[in-house]
Amino acid sequence: MITFDNIWKTYTKELFSPKNIALQDLSFSLDQGNTLGLIGANGAGKSTSIRLLMDFIRPDRGYIHVFNNTPSSFSKRENIGYLPETASFPPNLTILNLLRFTGDTCNLSPKKLGLRSEKLLRELDLWTTRKHPLRTYSKGMQQRANFVLALINDPELLILDEPMSGLDPMGRNKIISLIQQLKDSGKTILFCSHILEDVDLLVDNILLLHKGKKLFYGTPTELAAKENKKSMSEAFISLVQREGYHG
Repeated sequence: MITFDNIWKTYTKELFSPKNIALQDLSFSLDQGNTLGLIGANGAGKSTSIRLLMDFIRPDRGYIHVFNNTPSSFSKRENIGYLPETASFPPNLTILNLLRFTGDTCNLSPKKLGLRSEKLLRELDLWTTRKHPLRTYSKGMQQRANFVLALINDPELLILDEPMSGLDPMGRNKIISLIQQLKDSGKTILFCSHILEDVDLLVDNILLLHKGKKLFYGTPTELAAKENKKSMSEAFISLVQREGYHG
């Protein structure tokens, strides 16, 4: 489903400044029907990996395949649902406006769009505010609206960047339940999160990045055992500190 093969990516911060190496020789794969959590401290390369997958940026070296195509191929775009870390909505539009636009871009029939929209808006507690301008939405409501848009095309692959961002405990619990349902239905999910407890609860495997390098790939239980710790969170801290963390 997803393959990174020896990926390198660098950024230039400003004129005459040295290049910042965001990813160094990164290789990993995510098989169909599995869930992978990207974890790491700030600047580890998580968001860069997602931006590469979405073809927002291109690698300097190496190859990426999604659905056996490059990320730039449009043939499978309708099968991908993407949730960005931060919602950025036109303030005067409603969620219904955006759903109509998204439905058109995904070639959904009006009937299917209507059924999917009502189901998701009710499930994520946005049905009663569906006609309200998005500027009136709280941060948590905007994040849930982002989820509706990411799921409207019933995608095979979900790419979620900090899906719990801005959510209160009730909203977080609802999204955890939703991701678990999607996982149980056979969806392939890649997401990054700073909330390690959520990652531990939801994923099949984790990819731990540090300064653009892969430190660990495997199950949360395997990471805890590797570091001789009781939990994945303790093992994460132990491993990253040993590698040198300067946050």
